[in-house]
Amino acid sequence: MKTIIDEVAATVTVTDAAGRDATYAMASAEGFKAASDAWLRVGWDAKHVYSFTWMGRPIIQLPEDMVRLQEVIWSLKPDVVVETGVAHGGSLIYYASLFEAMGNGRVIGIDIEIRPHNREAIEAHPMFKRIDLVEGSSTAPEIVDQVKALIRPDERVLVILDSNHSYDHVLNELRAYADLVPIGSYIVSTDGIMQQVVGAPRSQADWATNNPQEAARDFVVEDTRFVIEEPEWLFNESVVTERVTYWPSCFVKRVR
Repeated sequence: MKTIIDEVAATVTVTDAAGRDATYAMASAEGFKAASDAWLRVGWDAKHVYSFTWMGRPIIQLPEDMVRLQEVIWSLKPDVVVETGVAHGGSLIYYASLFEAMGNGRVIGIDIEIRPHNREAIEAHPMFKRIDLVEGSSTAPEIVDQVKALIRPDERVLVILDSNHSYDHVLNELRAYADLVPIGSYIVSTDGIMQQVVGAPRSQADWATNNPQEAARDFVVEDTRFVIEEPEWLFNESVVTERVTYWPSCFVKRVR
């Protein structure tokens, strides 16, 4: 795939693997998508996503994804966000700060290993009052049971999967946490961009199929209580129909 952006002509030209060219106006939905896909690849190679923090903690996410997700949290008003994958704790702090502003809610963060310096920084943070940390594999039955024990039957839950992004692990996480999610809420299966960056630095050859998108697609076939469905975006949706995201096909919504 080759993308040429001509700022003078205000066009984006994409050459596919078969050598066929397609040219789009920059202002079109197709042009925006083509330029965005190229930008995402450039950002992947440059490790752009590693340049952000939230309230002092590294948050390895695209800001666009996080801003979109805050609107989902504001609309759903969950009592609990369960996130698999802690890393430096920036996303836990982010969700906790949203709950602090909203006046309700808490976060459960799960990781197979919470490194001592990260745990120390998270526990010292002012937002830690809204965070519980659980150390262990997110798919281990005893860890799943521990998480479920932290949630009351009347609490509304949103689940975010951001740990091991292999197909098998994500599919097992989807199965493990499905019953926690009420109708209308989501399991957010992040980092499906893996499918788009095969051949890039820090990628693996099997990512074309070994990724969260494939796991989510197979999960909704297996468990028909769920569908893959984008939330309603509340502003300017008629102008830009494509998201700039590391999380394509990520919103696994419970509908029954």
